[in-house]
Amino acid sequence: MPITAFYASLLTPLFLVLAVRVVAVRKSARVALGDGGDRALLRRIRAHANFAEYVPLALVLMGLAESLSASAWLLHGTGVALLAGRALHAFSVSRQREDIRHRVAAMLTTFAVLAILAATCFVLSARRAFMG
Repeated sequence: MPITAFYASLLTPLFLVLAVRVVAVRKSARVALGDGGDRALLRRIRAHANFAEYVPLALVLMGLAESLSASAWLLHGTGVALLAGRALHAFSVSRQREDIRHRVAAMLTTFAVLAILAATCFVLSARRAFMG
């Protein structure tokens, strides 16, 4: 699954940056658990957590689609969209003065990626399972 591995390797640094940003604010705010009422910490926690909530499923679906011989252009298209959507979401949620339009665009992009990959897996697996 080289295409999935490629996008996983591009998404991992973003995940690590988001994690380090949480740790940095936790340290400066002296908050070990939760957000301690610190709005900046809450935003960073949510940016990191949201990434952790959506990216693993997207990568699993991408890997399954790739294993079912989905087209490379579809895999690259969804990979680029996932990367862009997650980066935009992290940027948007992390800002104190959030532009909700960026967040909405990022989430719609992520939802579209999940829907496209799930539909691809459904169609390709159904073909193999029921049509030989």
